[in-house]
Amino acid sequence: MGDFVDSILDLIRQDRGLAELLWSVCEFDLTRGDHGEPVSLSSGLPLDGVAGDFTGGTFFLCGDRSTTRPVLYASSEGQAGLVGGSLAEAMEIMVGLPCWWDCLKFSGGGDLAAMQTAAEHLERDLAEDRPGIGAQRIQVATALSLELAPIPVLLTRLRDAVASTEPDHVLTVETGEQYESLFGTFLPSRNPGWR
Repeated sequence: MGDFVDSILDLIRQDRGLAELLWSVCEFDLTRGDHGEPVSLSSGLPLDGVAGDFTGGTFFLCGDRSTTRPVLYASSEGQAGLVGGSLAEAMEIMVGLPCWWDCLKFSGGGDLAAMQTAAEHLERDLAEDRPGIGAQRIQVATALSLELAPIPVLLTRLRDAVASTEPDHVLTVETGEQYESLFGTFLPSRNPGWR
């Protein structure tokens, strides 16, 4: 199981162009794996920071190397949760749905219909701002042997991953305080630009 994870990470590390393209598509950067504060999982499972994004968030691999390792994302503002049951699954979600974080932010607490509405607005805005994003997604997916599933499928996978965070993958700091859920309480109607 660890071999496939290592092969994905090795491909990114060894190909600077691919690493830059991945950053451009979904802001996944292997040079930003340090979270900045000591954290642990509620279950006591091992936690390895492997990448970060431009907002200061961190992507962690959870569990022992000999097992399939779910991916947990922790924001710099105190939210955390699983975003995929494996690195490949998380990467498929992030590459196929670069606006995944905002889909969670405007999910009304994890409502799939709200996430779908947010995704429609976000994807439209993304296509307008970056017309080449579709080709870049395909290029990254091909290079990493990832499947680009339809957006409704990716949203369901993302919602199910975040919903499975409790009880074993809740992120805590040294004082015992827990990070909040990745499911935001806002609804898409809260964003004035989406009307």
